[in-house]
Amino acid sequence: MDLTADLAAVSVTTVDDVRGAAEALHAIAMRCGGLRAAVCDNIASKATMLDAEGNVIAADVFGWTGEGERWWADSRLALSSPLPRACRYESEPFWANASGFRTRQPNRYLDQIGLDNFERRSLTRGAIVVPIHQPFGQIGIVTYNCKDKERDDLSAEFAEFGDYLGILAYRFVSGYTKAHRTRHWLPGDTQLTKREVECLRWASIGKTDKEISLILSRSHATVRFHIQNAGEKLDAVNRSQTIFKAAQLGYLGAAA
Repeated sequence: MDLTADLAAVSVTTVDDVRGAAEALHAIAMRCGGLRAAVCDNIASKATMLDAEGNVIAADVFGWTGEGERWWADSRLALSSPLPRACRYESEPFWANASGFRTRQPNRYLDQIGLDNFERRSLTRGAIVVPIHQPFGQIGIVTYNCKDKERDDLSAEFAEFGDYLGILAYRFVSGYTKAHRTRHWLPGDTQLTKREVECLRWASIGKTDKEISLILSRSHATVRFHIQNAGEKLDAVNRSQTIFKAAQLGYLGAAA
């Protein structure tokens, strides 16, 4: 395996690169134990990934055309399948089957995800899964599935190829996203102050301006000023959108 060459092969700079990069990812996955890739750039979107000619790459490139294989046409999977649900709580490659999620490090959140009817809900008996966490809170997913539909143990393939395939998956999906992103949802180079971030963090967990003023030993008016000022910087229309945009830019963080 040549990581430098493979990264170049799956890279997407413009929409015209999508087809060739997808074909390269497909070929590499097949080389790595005969795996079939399934790729979604945004689990929150119903839009299907397309090449420059408008062809559905899941079908045209990755070959998901058989009976019961048109996963990309089922918008409910992001909510019902345990695989994309797990990607909301994990950022490193892992593999999964009906018996559980296998991650490099323990993740207690994944232990709480139900795995009943795993094959029916995931459309696979087992898969290597790569969560693709991108800017502004967008999450994609790439799963690598064994061509042998009876197999559910991918421990060997994960140990040998998991990290390698994860790097290539991220390069392909992040490039695809950038090539298709035409609208700016957030202002560029926004810099919030320490006090603005403190106020928004408390507001994000439901504290009122009065409560925040008591916590930070500042006046009610001062707290309101900081939150309103942050909203202007983020081009937000109200308090809720201010918190949402600040979270998308990583200012608010999350509890461990």
